[in-house]
Amino acid sequence: MTKSDELDQLKCELTANKGLPLREGATNLVFGEGDINAKVVLIGEAPGFHEDRLARPFVGNAGSLLNKLLLKSGLSREEVYITNIVKYRPPDNRDPLPLEIQAFAPYLVRQVEIINPSFIVTLGRFSMNYFLPQAKISEVHGRPLVLGGRIIIPMFHPAAALRRSEILDLIESDFEKLPQIILSPEDFMVKGDDENKDQMTLFN
Repeated sequence: MTKSDELDQLKCELTANKGLPLREGATNLVFGEGDINAKVVLIGEAPGFHEDRLARPFVGNAGSLLNKLLLKSGLSREEVYITNIVKYRPPDNRDPLPLEIQAFAPYLVRQVEIINPSFIVTLGRFSMNYFLPQAKISEVHGRPLVLGGRIIIPMFHPAAALRRSEILDLIESDFEKLPQIILSPEDFMVKGDDENKDQMTLFN
């Protein structure tokens, strides 16, 4: 079975699961899109209004900013894979609840395993806290950490950057550094994080 077949099967399983939260109030399942062989996967928290209508991740104002940020980093949407933890839109674009994240988590795990990226860029604190429950985004944004044989790069959510100019400055700076982080992640890790540095040999 090819990667494409595996992802199609996973999407069908999601669509068929009538017990998933948020399903009844949503228009569409927003599964994800991009290069299924991508080295970099970007993971947000949940679809918004425009994503729900078009069944595509990050296509509203936050998506437009994300496209610009990717271009700043020398990447494009076609070169990465983009998805969310939660695959249905929460009512009124509210934050996803812990039980909702928990319900969708097994599907996200399988999605990541199928694509098998080296790098996961988390967009926003909900996505980051799924992988790094104790982390604070204000302290670790733009700093790669090794987890389960992959490198996690926490970033602010583009929607937050649209609301606050100081966050926009930070996310622009982090995305500008992304090519260097991908090339040499150990140079950007928290000083003294020797355990993570040792694990970097996985990607050398």
